[in-house]
Amino acid sequence: MFLGKYFLVDCGFPNRRQFLAPFRGVRYHLSDFTGQGRHPENANELFNLRHASLRNVVERLFGIFKSRFTIFKTAPPFPFKIQAELVLACAGLHNYLRKECRSDEFPIELDTEDALSSDSEEYDDFEILSETQEQQRENANQWRNFIATEMWSDVDVVNNNMH
Repeated sequence: MFLGKYFLVDCGFPNRRQFLAPFRGVRYHLSDFTGQGRHPENANELFNLRHASLRNVVERLFGIFKSRFTIFKTAPPFPFKIQAELVLACAGLHNYLRKECRSDEFPIELDTEDALSSDSEEYDDFEILSETQEQQRENANQWRNFIATEMWSDVDVVNNNMH
C-alpha cells in the first residue's frame, strides 16, 4: 500500500501518507512493556512496542551522530535527497572509524528529542495528492492495521511452533 519513504513519528503527528504514527490510547513507551507479564497483549500493543523500539534506536543513532558530526547539530538547508545521502555517508564514516580506530571516545548526547524533527518540507518525489486529509488518514490507518495484524500473526506462528 505505502512503499517508499515515510517518517516514523510520535502521536503528535497525524497518521497519514508519509507519516507512520503509533496507535493512540494504546501502551507505547518501552517502560510500559518492561517486567514480567507486561508483554504485548494484542496486535496494536505489539505494533506500538516495535514502533517505540525503532524510534529509540533512531534517536540514539542521531545522538551519536550529533556528537561525532557537527553538521547534525543544525538543520542543514539541503533537499531531502542530499540529507538522506549525508546520513548514509556519515553512517559509513562512523562505522569505518569504529572499526579502524577502535575508538568511541566521544560524548553521547542524551537529549535527542529534536533529532527527528525537521522543518524541511522538500521531498524528491513529492506528489500532489487528490486525496483529502481524511482519505489519507483512513488509508494510513488501514496500512498501519495491516502491519500490526501481520506482526501479530507472525508472533502467533512462532509461539505455535515453540509448543
